[in-house]
Amino acid sequence: MPGLLIIAHAPLASALYGVAAHVYPDGLTGLAALDVPPDWPVEQVEQAAREALASVRDPQALILTDVFGATPCNVAQRLADGNEVRLVTGVNVPMMWRALSYLREPVDSLVTRAVAGGTQGVMQVAAQRPQNQPQSSRLHDQDHAHHQQ
Repeated sequence: MPGLLIIAHAPLASALYGVAAHVYPDGLTGLAALDVPPDWPVEQVEQAAREALASVRDPQALILTDVFGATPCNVAQRLADGNEVRLVTGVNVPMMWRALSYLREPVDSLVTRAVAGGTQGVMQVAAQRPQNQPQSSRLHDQDHAHHQQ
C-alpha cells in the first residue's frame, strides 16, 4: 500500500493533516505531513522530507506539494523517482481526500485519482441562488395555489 506525504509551506501541510484526521478519525497510518517554515535552509527541508518519506513509504509513496517551483516541490522532485515515489503538485482538500480513499491502489492509479479529485474539486459556484430553485417564492404560497381550479 503506498504511503502519502504532504510537503507544503507552513502551516498548510499540518492543516491538511488535521482535515484528514477529521474525516478519518480512526487513524491515518500511511500519511505524514511536513510543514516547511520560511527560515529553513533547503538542506534541512530535504533531510526532514527524506525522514518523513521513509516513515510512510512501503515501498511506494505519493508526495503532494502545494506550489510547483517552490521549495517544497523542488525538494520533493529530488525524492520522487517517477516509479515507486511519485509527485503531484497543487494539493487541495479534495485531492488529499481522494488519495486517502484509494491508498490501497498502486501508486500509478493513486496519482490518477489524486489529480482527478483535485481538479474535480475546483468549480465555480453560483453566488446568487442554488441551481434548480424557483426564482419566485409565490410557488410555495398556499393562497396562490388555492385560487387555481
